[in-house]
Amino acid sequence: MKIMETNFTVDGFTLKGTLHLPQCPRPPLVIGSHGLEGSRNSAKQMLLSKVLPANNIAFFRFDHRGCGDSQGNFIKDTSIEKRAGDFCAAAGHVLEMGVTSDRIALFGSSMGGATCIKAWQDLERAGLKIQGAVLCASPVNTRTIKRIPLAGNDERPALSLDFFQENLLYDLSDQAKALHHVMIFHGNADEVVPVENAEALYAAMQPPKEMILHDGGDHQMTNRTHQQDFEQKMIAWYKSVFMQSGTTCSQ
Repeated sequence: MKIMETNFTVDGFTLKGTLHLPQCPRPPLVIGSHGLEGSRNSAKQMLLSKVLPANNIAFFRFDHRGCGDSQGNFIKDTSIEKRAGDFCAAAGHVLEMGVTSDRIALFGSSMGGATCIKAWQDLERAGLKIQGAVLCASPVNTRTIKRIPLAGNDERPALSLDFFQENLLYDLSDQAKALHHVMIFHGNADEVVPVENAEALYAAMQPPKEMILHDGGDHQMTNRTHQQDFEQKMIAWYKSVFMQSGTTCSQ
């Protein structure tokens, strides 16, 4: 596997990304979006950076503005619209590097999943060929969220409720209708994003589609059996959607 560290710019911010390439020419590409307070080093991002290249699929992970090693202020520069803008810029940047196929798939966990939904049609309007996606614990309608992380931590001060009301109130039900070839993972005991979000997303999407509900699963997918199930089925889904489009390492 070859690893390429890279920077790209969006709205005046320099964002940091890492591209993982398998040992084959012009592989299909998955682009990942992390959760609200995550980074490109979050657990699922790191997992995909290992297992996808091992299956001849490239993976690009990056830090959204205000997160990780990217420029920006988390409180001032976070919204679903800005996250979608970051994602579209990331996709354009990687494709301009010219080392992967132009056939892409998306990955997102928690708010990263919502970012993929929000960005989907913008990517298509830009001419990108989206083959499918895998989305985990994605909040389709944030008014359903049960627990809002207001308390401060080592990375940021405490957040006000106004921050969420002004920047993170959205309903992506209409945008979800554009999605196809998507596999959803959600824990039916998710303590942050209720499982009704997965059900609404699944109902809105176009086929082919699949929904995996982990019995007793939490928001972070901490159960090892659930993690193993996710890894196995996620890899198989990406391989399937790329194979259906005829996208292989030699194309």
